[in-house]
Amino acid sequence: MKTEQRLTVVPARYPARTLGAIVALFILAGVIDSVAFNPRWEWGVFARWFFDPVILSGLGQTLLLTLFGTFFSLIFGGLLALARLSSSWLLSSLAFGYIWLFRSLPLIVVLIILYNFSYLYDTLSFGVPFTTLSWGHFQTINVLGQFPAAVIGLTLVQSAYSAEIIRGGFLGVDHGQFEAASALGLSSSRRTFRIILPQALRAIIPTAFNEVISLAKGTAMVYVLAMPELFYTIQMIYNRTQQVIPLLMVGAAWYLIITTVLSLLQHSVERWLARSVSREPQPSRWRQRRNRVATDAANEELSHVRSH
Repeated sequence: MKTEQRLTVVPARYPARTLGAIVALFILAGVIDSVAFNPRWEWGVFARWFFDPVILSGLGQTLLLTLFGTFFSLIFGGLLALARLSSSWLLSSLAFGYIWLFRSLPLIVVLIILYNFSYLYDTLSFGVPFTTLSWGHFQTINVLGQFPAAVIGLTLVQSAYSAEIIRGGFLGVDHGQFEAASALGLSSSRRTFRIILPQALRAIIPTAFNEVISLAKGTAMVYVLAMPELFYTIQMIYNRTQQVIPLLMVGAAWYLIITTVLSLLQHSVERWLARSVSREPQPSRWRQRRNRVATDAANEELSHVRSH
C-alpha cells in the first residue's frame, strides 16, 4: 500500500531585503525624531499660522489660479494640438512656432512682460486689423491687473506643454482606428471626439495630471506680480515676523495637501478609464497580493513534487 507523502511549503526568505527594510526604518525614525523634537523648527508657530485666515485667503488664490490655468490651458492646448496635427502647413507651422516659443520662455519672464504690458501698449481695441473699424477701446492697465495677468501668463506657458501631451496621446492611437472611423463615414469632429479621443485619454491623463501638479506649484511664481497667493502671503508674514522656517513649512504642507488630492483624483480617473479595457472589477491590492502569494506557493509545491 502506497503511503501518501505530505508536502510542506516553505516560503522564500529574503534576508537582504529584510535588512534593507530595517535600515530604512531606522533612518526614517531618525529623521522624524530630529524634525519633531528639534525646537528650532518651531512647530507651535506652524500650528498657529496653519489655519490663519490670511493663509487660507492666499490658498484660495492659489487654487483659483490652478483651476483657471488648468481649464484654459487644456482648451487652448487641445486646439493647438489639433492645429499641429492638421494637414494645413500654415496651421501646423503656427502651432509649432507657438509651442516652441512658450516652451522656451521661463514663466517668470512671461509674467513680468504681461504685468508691464501697459508700458508697451496704452490701449487694447477690438476691430478689423489694418482698418479704422473698431468696437471698443480699453486701457491696458485696467484690463491686465494682477489676477488676469497671472491667469493669462500661466495659460500661455502651460498650453504649450498641454498641446504636446495631447498630441502625443493622439499619435499613440493605432492608425487603424483612424482608417476604420473614416471607413464608417464619420465626420472629422465625430471621428476625433467619439473614436480617437476616448482611446487617447488613457495616455494623456497621467502626464496631464503631472502638468496640473506642476502648475499648482508653479503658481508660486506669480509672487513677482505682488499678488497675495499662498507663497507671496507667506513671504509677507515671515518678512514681518522673521519666523522663516515654520512659515515655509506651512506653505509646504498646503502644497503637499494640494498635490495629494490631485494624485488621488488622478488615480480615480485612471481606474474609471480602465473600465473600457476590462469589464471585470479591479481587484484590491490586498487581494492581488494574496493571489500572488497563493500562486507562488502553488508553483513551489508543483516544482517540489516534480523533483520527487
